[in-house]
Amino acid sequence: MPYGAVTLTGGPFKEQYDRLHAQYLALSNDRLLKVYRQRAGMPSPGSDMGGWYDLDGFVPGHSLGQYISGLARIGAATGDAACHEKVRQLVSGFAATLGPNNQSILRPDTNLWTCYTLDKHFAGLIDAATLSGVGNARDWLNRVLSGAMPLLPAKGRDRIGKKDPPYDETFVMPENLFTAAQLTGNPAFTELAHRYLLDHELFDPLAAGDDPFPGQHAYSHAIALSSGAKAYLTLGDSKYKRAMENAFTLLTTTQQFASGGWGPNETFVTPRRGELYASLASTVDHFETPCGAYAATKLARYLLRFSGDSKYGDNLERVLYNTILAARTPDSDGDYPYYSTYSPSATKVYYQKKWPCCSGTLVQTVADYVLNIYFQAVDGIYVNLYTPSNVKWTQGGVPVTLTQETEFPASDRVVIRLTPASPVEFSMQLRVPAWAPQAAVSINGKAQPIAMKPGTIASLKRLWKSGDTVELTLQQAFRTEPIDELHPGTVALMRGPVEYVGLNTSGANADRLGGTRPRLSPDLKPIARQAFSSDGTTFIPLYSVQSETYDTYFEA
Repeated sequence: MPYGAVTLTGGPFKEQYDRLHAQYLALSNDRLLKVYRQRAGMPSPGSDMGGWYDLDGFVPGHSLGQYISGLARIGAATGDAACHEKVRQLVSGFAATLGPNNQSILRPDTNLWTCYTLDKHFAGLIDAATLSGVGNARDWLNRVLSGAMPLLPAKGRDRIGKKDPPYDETFVMPENLFTAAQLTGNPAFTELAHRYLLDHELFDPLAAGDDPFPGQHAYSHAIALSSGAKAYLTLGDSKYKRAMENAFTLLTTTQQFASGGWGPNETFVTPRRGELYASLASTVDHFETPCGAYAATKLARYLLRFSGDSKYGDNLERVLYNTILAARTPDSDGDYPYYSTYSPSATKVYYQKKWPCCSGTLVQTVADYVLNIYFQAVDGIYVNLYTPSNVKWTQGGVPVTLTQETEFPASDRVVIRLTPASPVEFSMQLRVPAWAPQAAVSINGKAQPIAMKPGTIASLKRLWKSGDTVELTLQQAFRTEPIDELHPGTVALMRGPVEYVGLNTSGANADRLGGTRPRLSPDLKPIARQAFSSDGTTFIPLYSVQSETYDTYFEA
């Protein structure tokens, strides 16, 4: 569904969405543009950003395009004119720094991350043009590409591991390159997209059913899968679809923590060696959260669009609740969440440097919340997530509004109200999660004798009238999930899609890597809304944790 069709009306996703909407809107334009103006030799008012972003930072100005992208998406979803105005000002300020060579901040002395930064420029300009109506952005896409061409490698290249050069990531670019080609009509974007697709190292082995992930840098290869999706949509080559399907299976069955995260120390593990389990005692950097969540949600969303298979919606739900929603709220001066920690006695901390990469993907991932809830079906609407919201679309020429009223996941009950302008027939497809073995549905108070098999789609096709009400019950029971097949006794606690953690089980000063995991008692008693107790330990959703010390894995 387009950004403007869906509105969040309540619940934890909206709370986070509204906080970040305000936070990114409040960022100083002069501070964001300062390093660009310094490179261009222009007056540069405003204080330094610090951290990764500054002239002497790790990747100067790296995330400006992502901030523009996120604000354009939020503006398109909410209708906030202030977002669109900020996008226009930032894009105009960026364009003023391009100079006679159209290179802006991309200079020979910053070539280590040329492709990395350029890809974000493209994303910002694409969204500025398509979502915020910045007309000149199309021309500036062509100028930016022209200026970058002398700095770009002739061939695409892989990135091996976390620290081994080359750091730059040509293979993450084709998604935006294909999109820019469609937007501008410039074949140079298409040629570059073909050149940088990581076929030999990634897509060919994945399409053949092999596993190229072990030892690879996790986020960059996961986000590269979105370039495979765009290649499939653009070129029609089913190889890329097969590659994505196999990648999803590998990520969710051999790499994934219960949260939906993967990649301890930013590196994919070798399956069936117990490496996820070992990471609980060797690192506190278990998932590069905003970046990884951006990659994981895009992959699941593409595959859901391609197939309608509910397993992709299930994983999308898991990742959203337990990674991006669970990320620590940033402050207003560049301190941002980066890694999630799943070792004993964990806490949520900021990254040691201000304005890291995750400051860009955080706003993009949260801005995309509205894309994850509903999808257009062939003959109606597909309801994927259960969260307070509404969606508007036209079915057979009839305007329709669908409204969800729910306190899920705090409650098992979801109410869906239909308001078509006139009676209209269509199919409402409801995702029945694999974790919901006793789902039930009624229409206007009457139970429906349809199959509600877990892990499938339930279809309700009828002539819908204004005032029709669908009530869905999704019973959430506790279950455990082992860390891996070699250590079935080390488990996470799940309830529905939500991971529950134990608070302060080992004390705030416990050694996170040397500590032992607490034992999990099966006797969990409710003590408050989304809070349970067992043997003196309180369990709450991981996304509800703020400053507390917590444990995510237990001994069964």
